[in-house]
Amino acid sequence: MRVQLYSSSFCGACTSTRAVLDHAAALVNGVSVSEVNVAVHPDAAERADITATPTVIIENDAGEQVFRAEGVPTINQVLTGLALAL
Repeated sequence: MRVQLYSSSFCGACTSTRAVLDHAAALVNGVSVSEVNVAVHPDAAERADITATPTVIIENDAGEQVFRAEGVPTINQVLTGLALAL
């Protein structure tokens, strides 16, 4: 499973999203989050079709996107996305 947070340095909501993802990672063993700053990595953001920050994408082990949230997701949304990725 892969959890990615697309963020930007001027994004206040990204801080809240990091907290939600950290909470989810503490609850679910083996979850790690990678963060992509869209200003530093615009090509990666374009490939992932990122139009707003924060955006969270969860993929299963086959690389299929099973969850996507633009804006700050709730902990329940993230946990549901993680369950879908298993």
